[in-house]
Amino acid sequence: MSSSVYVRPFHREDRDQLTALVNAHAAAVVPGAAASVNTVLSSLERHPDEYVTDPWVAERVTLIAQQRQRVVAAAHLLRYRNDPDVGDDYRDAGHVEWFLHVPADPDDADEGAEGAGAGSTAADVLMSACLAQLSRWHVRTRFLDGSLPVPGVYGLPDAWPHVRAVVERAGFVHTGDVEVVLLAAVDALPAPGPAPLSGLTVRRVLGPLGTRLIARLDGADVAYVELDTQLDRPERLARSGGTADVADFDLPDGPVAGLPQWLFGEARRWLALAGVDRLLAYAADDDEAAAERALLASLGFQELTRTARGWTHRPQ
Repeated sequence: MSSSVYVRPFHREDRDQLTALVNAHAAAVVPGAAASVNTVLSSLERHPDEYVTDPWVAERVTLIAQQRQRVVAAAHLLRYRNDPDVGDDYRDAGHVEWFLHVPADPDDADEGAEGAGAGSTAADVLMSACLAQLSRWHVRTRFLDGSLPVPGVYGLPDAWPHVRAVVERAGFVHTGDVEVVLLAAVDALPAPGPAPLSGLTVRRVLGPLGTRLIARLDGADVAYVELDTQLDRPERLARSGGTADVADFDLPDGPVAGLPQWLFGEARRWLALAGVDRLLAYAADDDEAAAERALLASLGFQELTRTARGWTHRPQ
């Protein structure tokens, strides 16, 4: 049987293998993360959550690399319109929204220490096809991401060194920032308890990104945490249980003893009622955010990955 690599457009009959490839990459970043087949298929057609940038997309192409009837690599590409209503950074741009491939087996002697075996060969062939598609589109600029239809999976996470190697060989350069993705089991958050200060109460309102829990001291707002509990909509689910994320939070400039623990205890109470068992959070990987990362760790969060956002094609 031939082991040659065949690159072609995605067909509907590829949906199960493509979903398995997406979920394998997602689960290496967020434990147990998975998208349903319908979610993966829908994400190839449009992104209703991206209500600003999605209307700017003019064309979408999904390519797969097949080897011995197996989907071993896949990529999803976007072309943005060259119209005045499109943001400057996106106008007439080509975007590799995600690029995935089966990593080479390090135990296979034929693949070598650099992982240049069958899996990597297929990935390089597919990347060449992606660059050829971007050339046919005659786009002004080319950029790349790793955004999958799974919460917490974006950029190029450090759990994907096999993808990063292909991306860098193709001439993509990291020009953005690095973010830390953290996860807490809801029952590992601080337990709900009495307010640490007299006159401290919590008020729940709808915020711009989700449910906002506001800490109020003597009638004045002093802190808040905003929770997005809509990440696992029923049509997206491929696992039981629920995942939410910390969409935003703000604390007073000066430390207030026990306030973060009490506020996240209230968050735990609300998430438990919502049937959520895991909470994602995000922080910058720089010195300015060191205190924020330390606070999240003290609240029960653990680091999952560091992900490099923003890749621009600069061929040598």
